[in-house]
Amino acid sequence: MAELAQVLRHVFPAEDPNVLVDASTGDDAAVYLLETNRALVVTTDFFTPIVDDPYQYGQIAVANALSDIYAMGARPLFALNLLAFPRAKLEEGTLEQIVRGGAEKAREAGISILGGHSIDDAEPKYGLVAIGEVDPREMTTNSAARPGHRLVLTKAIGTGIIATAIKAGTAEKGVVDSATRSMAALNREAAQAMREMGIRAATDVTGFGLLGHLRQMLRASGVAARLEAAAVPLLPGALELAATARFPGGTLRNLADLREDVLFTEELPEARRTLLADAQTSGGLLMSVPGEVLPDLLQRLAGRSEVAAVIGEVVEGPPGRIRVF
Repeated sequence: MAELAQVLRHVFPAEDPNVLVDASTGDDAAVYLLETNRALVVTTDFFTPIVDDPYQYGQIAVANALSDIYAMGARPLFALNLLAFPRAKLEEGTLEQIVRGGAEKAREAGISILGGHSIDDAEPKYGLVAIGEVDPREMTTNSAARPGHRLVLTKAIGTGIIATAIKAGTAEKGVVDSATRSMAALNREAAQAMREMGIRAATDVTGFGLLGHLRQMLRASGVAARLEAAAVPLLPGALELAATARFPGGTLRNLADLREDVLFTEELPEARRTLLADAQTSGGLLMSVPGEVLPDLLQRLAGRSEVAAVIGEVVEGPPGRIRVF
């Protein structure tokens, strides 16, 4: 995250008054006002294969890209494919399965993929440019968390270390299947519940890990947080794999980058500390929820999201500071 911040400091703030959200707040997507009650929400995301099955890879890549739209409280409208694939292997049918998986996940989300761009590349990559729409009055951003809010997470974590185990051939089938289902699941229903309850602060949990994305939201909001490690849901097998200490490089970089802002209780095991920074793919929504609407939100999330875990609270303190107990 620190290296990325060095690059992004060269991106000038937008001067167009119709730009409601740009890169300066580290939000999940850009937002551009069209008229009083309509704004475009635009994002892009793509990555190399995270599972062995090409169809599932396509599904996960699309769910991951659309998650940024949902995290802004928006509804997706359409998307464009972003493809990189070795031309010499086109006849093997792998790319066809990737694209089919993505198209069917987009159909599940109620949108069409209207085109895109492809390049010849030795290493496969797939994702989307995703376009959505939101009423600015209903938009969620990562700068609206307030002291007293409770933190709610809608998917279990651990996909980074499980993906590493998949590549090493050490992940059991049940562990792989659970992680794959989680990554391929849309955040649509959780986002709908969020909109219904008028929640205005949220983000999705992806490459910076749970702690990294939480810190980003806290910094943008000028607040701190307390996080209960035992309340954070983990994917089956994640904690056992964490004990082997074979974490992906991105996770270890996340943990190192968090050193100045995260205070762990001494009793917390190293494996669980690292999982809290585990680089996720297509993770859940992390919401900052006013206490008065928390019971109704949890009721609405029941059966509509993978989990609905209350994992901590927003407090006054140095912006971005997190105490983990």
